[in-house]
Order: sequence, then structure tokens, then C-alpha cells
Amino acid sequence: MPATDFQGSFGRSLLTSRRHQVHSTHHEPTKMEIELDSFQRQVAEKFIHLNASSGEILSLSWIGKLLDSFLCCQDEFRAIVFSHRSVIISKPPTDRLLSDYFERSVKALDVCNAIRDGIEPIRQWRKLSDIVISALDSRRLIGEGQLRRAKKALVDLAIGMLDEKDPSSNASHRNRSFGRTKDNHNRSIVSRSLSWSVSRSWSASKQLQALANNLTAPRQNDVAASNGLAVPVYTMASVLLFVMWVLVAAIPCQDRGLQVNFSVPRHYQWAVPVMSLHDRIVEESKRRDRKNCCGLLMEIDRMEKSSRAMSELVDSIRFPLSDEKEIEVKERVEEFVEVHEVLKKGLDPFERKIREVFHRIVRSRTESLDYLC
Repeated sequence: MPATDFQGSFGRSLLTSRRHQVHSTHHEPTKMEIELDSFQRQVAEKFIHLNASSGEILSLSWIGKLLDSFLCCQDEFRAIVFSHRSVIISKPPTDRLLSDYFERSVKALDVCNAIRDGIEPIRQWRKLSDIVISALDSRRLIGEGQLRRAKKALVDLAIGMLDEKDPSSNASHRNRSFGRTKDNHNRSIVSRSLSWSVSRSWSASKQLQALANNLTAPRQNDVAASNGLAVPVYTMASVLLFVMWVLVAAIPCQDRGLQVNFSVPRHYQWAVPVMSLHDRIVEESKRRDRKNCCGLLMEIDRMEKSSRAMSELVDSIRFPLSDEKEIEVKERVEEFVEVHEVLKKGLDPFERKIREVFHRIVRSRTESLDYLC
């Protein structure tokens, strides 16, 4: 949906709603009303912009933009809480709603940890792809030894990605200590040598459901009793849930699952662009070739397709190598290099962004709870 369509579907803002309520009575918006309306508008604009980047949805760069948008929303929300802390303390519904939001944010911290764990297998897959590229380097003639090395790396890569797809095998493949596991089966080392920071029983699917539990739009009397502050609390809780849901959808993690009841009333300014992104990601997960994937990250999809094509090509090679086959190998290697380079450049900044989200959630929660006390 084009950005202009979203802009036309914003729905009524807090100020517009208040103007409708007063009818003929002249009403100058208060400072709080202006701030709260500005927050809703900024959240909407962030997600309209994310919708405009349709070609790169679920890529590392797009999810990075999503996390940046979340951090901006978090900072604005934090400023609102600080600015109106006296109202929050004196208004019973607001302190309850805010405490509920910060309880949800604690659950989001576990998701961040699981996502950081999930980055590690992707990093291992990139290292295996590096072996394939090195073995089939187009600057030198391909020999039987190099071909065997490339084949082995491709098999390890395929098995590693399959292991991550199989929920029944994940628990037994995770090493609880730092460093590499001493597993004699080399092909399983990639998926079995990770240090996981969440417990064996932890489930990404259940954690998302816990984040979504009882998340409903505030009733009109709660909005009135809180001087409108119930609305940004609900907005921030919804944005938090959506961002964590996207991370679980994209990155391999323990017991992935996207079956979360996520729905936002359309009269909120940000509802249409957020629900549009939600629906597009759900549709992506239903694609036949993505249904059982280990993560919807665009780069994972590209690596899987590229490695499969490379495996088929390598299996068809016979010596002496014909000029036509050599050209085909070079083309496939170039495709492999493209995916490899994106991961090489993107994974570390992505992991740092996840760390930043984690620490900013902690800081915001700590500071805000101090205000309430």
C-alpha cells in the first residue's frame, strides 16, 4: 500500500477527537494533548516509512530500520512519562497501565537474548559459505581436492540449516557452556556448538503470547481518567509486541511460532501501516518454500536457495572441467559472494542493535519505575 494511502487512513487523532467532543465550545489544546498527539503521529510516520521500503522487508537492513524506529518511539515515550510523572502517580489507572507495560518489557528482554543466540548459527553458516567461495575461487583452476572441500562445506551448511528447522532436534543440539562442543559428528558442530542464554524450556512462541496477553485498547473511561496517557502506553505496548514478533519471525530461535493474536483498532493513527506490515509478513510465512524455514530473514532465504543451486551444480561437475561448466561455476560463486558479503557486513551491526534495544528497554524501565516510586 503506498504511503499516501496510509496518510489518508490515519483516523482521528486525540486533538481531533477532543474537538468533536467539545462541539461548539471553544477549546485550546493543552500542552499534554499536543505532546500525546505528536507521539501518535510520529509512531505512524515511522511505520509508514517502513512500509515504503517494501523491496527490502525482513532483510537485515530493514529490520535495523525497524529497531531504530522502536528506539525513537521508546525515547519519545520515556520523555512523556518523565514529563507527566506527577499525573501518573496521582491517577490510579495510569500507574497500573504503566506497570503492566514494564512487565511486558521484561518479557521482551528474553526475546532479545534468544535473537542474539539465533545470530550465531547464521554466523556459522556464513563461515561455511566462506569455505565454498575459497575452494571454488574463480582466480584459479578447480581441482578434485577443492571440489571435495566445497562439497563437504555445502553438506555441512545444508545439515546445519535443516537442524535449525527441526524443533525436535534443537534441544539436544544446544550446548550450555561457552565455546565449542566436542561432538565427533562434524556435520552437526555448526548447530550444536552454541552458547544459549535462554533455558531449555523457554519458548519464543509462548513468550510472544505472554507479551500479547490482555493487550487491549484502553477504554474511554481509562483514557479520560488518565488525561489521555493510557493511549501512548497502549501504543508503546503494541509497538513492543510487533517488533519482538518480527524478530522471532526473521531469526532462528528456540520454538519459533508466529500464531499471536495481534490486532489494532483502525482509528489509531499508526494502526493501518502496522497491520499492513503484519499481514505481509504473515503472507510471507505462508509461502510454500518458507513454511518450514528456520527464519524469514531475507538473507537466510537467499543463502538457502544459493547453496542449494551450488550443491546441484557441484554434484554435476565431471573432470576435465569444460569451459561452459567453468563459466557456470564462476557465476554461481559470484551469487554466493553477494549473499556472503551482505551477512559479513550486516550481522555484527545487527547484533549491536539488538544489544542496544535490550539496554535501552532496561534503562527506560528502571528510570520510569524510579519516577513512580
